[in-house]
Amino acid sequence: MIATVPTVLTTDRIQVFVATSDPVSRAGISSQLRAHHRLEMVDERQLDSDVVALVVADQMDEETAQTIRALKRRGLERVVLIVTRVDDSGLLSALEAGARGVLRRSQATPENLMEAVRAAAGGEGALPPDLLGRLLDQVGRLQRQVLNPRGLSFAVLTDREVKVLKLLAEGLDTAEVGRRLFYSERTVKNIVHDVTSRLNLRNRTQAVAYALRQGLI
Repeated sequence: MIATVPTVLTTDRIQVFVATSDPVSRAGISSQLRAHHRLEMVDERQLDSDVVALVVADQMDEETAQTIRALKRRGLERVVLIVTRVDDSGLLSALEAGARGVLRRSQATPENLMEAVRAAAGGEGALPPDLLGRLLDQVGRLQRQVLNPRGLSFAVLTDREVKVLKLLAEGLDTAEVGRRLFYSERTVKNIVHDVTSRLNLRNRTQAVAYALRQGLI
């Protein structure tokens, strides 16, 4: 079984497209899915944003990544990779390219395929439990080995940025914020600039408003 978040079922049929250069793989996957009355197999001419795309490959290489990206460029956000072999690097590459889920071909039973399709159709992700565990291990290592030493985190704003925006929200100017936090005024301005640039905001007022909306300050 694969790990998914429960999806609310509807009576609508889910359209599925199988993307692979191997006609045998396409026929095999399609034949398993056609047994489900809630699924409708479509071809490339029928692709739109509601279609769930199943990318079938032997491994997660650059060619497979390009296939996923090409589907994303066509507006397909619901992409599941069905792959023969996948290591930790390949798993990250698949998710980075835009896959919503990953399923090994050896585990691609009709039930698991249907579960992955339903999860993707509902805007959710699907990973086998062991791949999910490996992904979480990688995220933890990245936080400990790369982000923590640089004072960063997976949060949208760092602790330092939150402290600066909180004081700005209280009405302090950049010089006053610097004195309160023992930063130079230039450092405070650089922090605000980093936030506005990263979040595509126009000025410090928008940065403060963003932090307030997100419940960060």
